[in-house]
Amino acid sequence: MDDNGFDWPAFLRRWRDEWVPSEDEAMDLAEEEAALDELRPVVAPASEAEVADAERRLGVRLPPSYRGFLLAGNGWRLRDDSIYQLGAAHEIGWFGDPFGMTPMYRGNLDERSTEQEVLLAGMWERALQLETDSDMSYVLLDPGDTDEDGEWALYVYKGWSGEYPTRYPSFRAYMQRRYESFHAERAPLPDFVNETTQARDADVERAREEALSGRWEAARDLLAVAKRYGRPGAAGMLGQLDVLTQGVRGGSYFGGLVADPRCADELVPVMALAHALQCLPGRPERPFALGAETGDAIRAAADGILARVRDGSYRYAPDGDFGQAVAEAREAARWGDTDGAWRVIRAALPSWTPPAPCLLAPLGLLADPVLGPVVTRERGRELLATPRAGRPGAVPEPVPDLDPPGLSWVAESGRWNAPYGSWRCLWVEGVEPEALPGLVGQGQGQGQGQGQDEAAGLTAPPVRPDGWLPHDVRRPGDDSAPWEDRAVVAVGRAGAAGGGWAFGFDPAARTHGPGRLFVSPAAEASRGGGRAVVLWIRRGRDDASAMFHLSVAERGAELFAYTLRGRDVERSGTVPEDLDPERVLSGAEDAERERRLLVAVQDAYGLSLPRHALVEGILPELTTRSWNRAPREGEVFSYARVTGGRPRV
Repeated sequence: MDDNGFDWPAFLRRWRDEWVPSEDEAMDLAEEEAALDELRPVVAPASEAEVADAERRLGVRLPPSYRGFLLAGNGWRLRDDSIYQLGAAHEIGWFGDPFGMTPMYRGNLDERSTEQEVLLAGMWERALQLETDSDMSYVLLDPGDTDEDGEWALYVYKGWSGEYPTRYPSFRAYMQRRYESFHAERAPLPDFVNETTQARDADVERAREEALSGRWEAARDLLAVAKRYGRPGAAGMLGQLDVLTQGVRGGSYFGGLVADPRCADELVPVMALAHALQCLPGRPERPFALGAETGDAIRAAADGILARVRDGSYRYAPDGDFGQAVAEAREAARWGDTDGAWRVIRAALPSWTPPAPCLLAPLGLLADPVLGPVVTRERGRELLATPRAGRPGAVPEPVPDLDPPGLSWVAESGRWNAPYGSWRCLWVEGVEPEALPGLVGQGQGQGQGQGQDEAAGLTAPPVRPDGWLPHDVRRPGDDSAPWEDRAVVAVGRAGAAGGGWAFGFDPAARTHGPGRLFVSPAAEASRGGGRAVVLWIRRGRDDASAMFHLSVAERGAELFAYTLRGRDVERSGTVPEDLDPERVLSGAEDAERERRLLVAVQDAYGLSLPRHALVEGILPELTTRSWNRAPREGEVFSYARVTGGRPRV
């Protein structure tokens, strides 16, 4: 940091003129435990001779920003954090590592240590100590950690904290941060008004206009500074920008804004989602903290929102034209068309109007179990770059769609959707997804619970904790007979409504593939009059060869089927030439066989799967009837059941 031109006298004078006691200091003054002159940061500047004497005594020339500070204020009362007083020129001296920190820090170094870690390990023996009064804390300037302007890095070490010291690039940077902290500590005081607070408040208002006009990066810069000064609304607005660009994470994003009833529908659902994602199954429940004092009505509403977010029944429903677009987008996304849903939302964004001045974007979208995953971080930035609430401005270039066409993407190496090496899918032509429970569901009224979808037999997917995949939280079929193989499938639409295909996709089939009791569900699924296609693929591994099964039925009757295990094929019916495995897979290496088969099936029937909806686990689920028949009289069926638990003592 180049300190040339920085006006230290003006900076310290402004700080002194703006100084008022904090709440704690006001109590000390009222109880006569302190005098006003003991608290106010008034220090006379050092002369050039005094600074030169200190430099001769220390044997070094002091860095520019610290030298300029001494010539403007020879020491300084801070009274915040754990540092109370910076010494005058004649009081500073070498730290000398009196506590033996160097061996400990150097002992932690290895070949992977960064340059900054190496510098920190050597800092203790060469640092210059600046503070003269503190709570077991030290302000240390390191002459071994310098920049191109000759500034020394400054470290604040709190001996009682057990934490690494905090680094600042220069003394000036440290003092600027202390000045900001001084402001932030006094921001709640009703009479703390001065030119600096007024300027930062104007920045907050300007940031609001920049954000609504699509210039969110400029808004973020303004809000980041205003937040450090503790200005009202800055933290909450900055939190809105962060959650759209960085995703929903734990913590309280929005400061005091959640106490405004007009903000509850946009902000509280996002906080509820962050809380739900952090609560792991089987762990003790943590309190749902809103991060600000609120009234009873908001607290009760927040608890209700959290319950709906958890069970998947929460729906974001704003008013007006934008609310109508949200409903249309949800209907598209709930069956897998997340790209189409985003196009609807994107087109309607200019019509969104904030219910309160401090709201910058429709954040409630993120907590909707169907629409939240549609708003990726890239789309969040596109949303912020789109002018809203009647503001003029250029519309940004759309981000690329997320779903590749067809089926071949499923064969991509390292794909998410086959964690156990086996997946299966059923497509039914000419029906809507709501019809699948009646065609292949395990029974009317079964498999229902909280978060129930409108169609009987379909359930909303559960909210899964951070880092979990959809198959980690799938509902088990505990009441199944040993021979049964019920699939838990994600249900959606592939193609246009009314003229495409409904599908049910099982990303983690619990069995290794069709066995001797297997009965393809294609025939039952095709009873509606259209065709049905079943595809089951298991990738090869060391102890088992790859397996491919394809069966197609129409009007309740199977047309053909085959199961390919390694190079052996079992067939029934007449397999069309363009789907015949000997032709489709001829000469293909193992890694290419799956992709070829998928391309052949997609070309023959125009099939597809929505990658983003499946990856994010936002589709409703259905537990199907068993893909195995019951053993017939005289047939032998054996099974083993392995359970785990703590041994009894």
